[in-house]
Amino acid sequence: MQTKSVQVHCDVYCKWDGNDTRYRLYINDELFTERSWIWNGKDYYLEEVISIEAPPGLYNIRYELLEPCGSKLKIKNMRVESKNAAIHEDQITLEIPSS
Repeated sequence: MQTKSVQVHCDVYCKWDGNDTRYRLYINDELFTERSWIWNGKDYYLEEVISIEAPPGLYNIRYELLEPCGSKLKIKNMRVESKNAAIHEDQITLEIPSS
């Protein structure tokens, strides 16, 4: 089956509790990346770029903080930069159509 290249962009905000904060990004329950960041301010965020090479289908995107952690993550402005896929924000699902 043919694969397609898709880039998903989003802004990752963190309500930082002052401790080491690490998070993981999963695509369909497969670990995609793990990041550690010092969020030293409430107005800072990371601009995440998720590059995916995959066959057509639905892909769930999930962020998870690692314990122990009192911080909270908020993902905003999730979007696909090209027209070859779409984000369904109510489910945080990436759809890569077959054509």
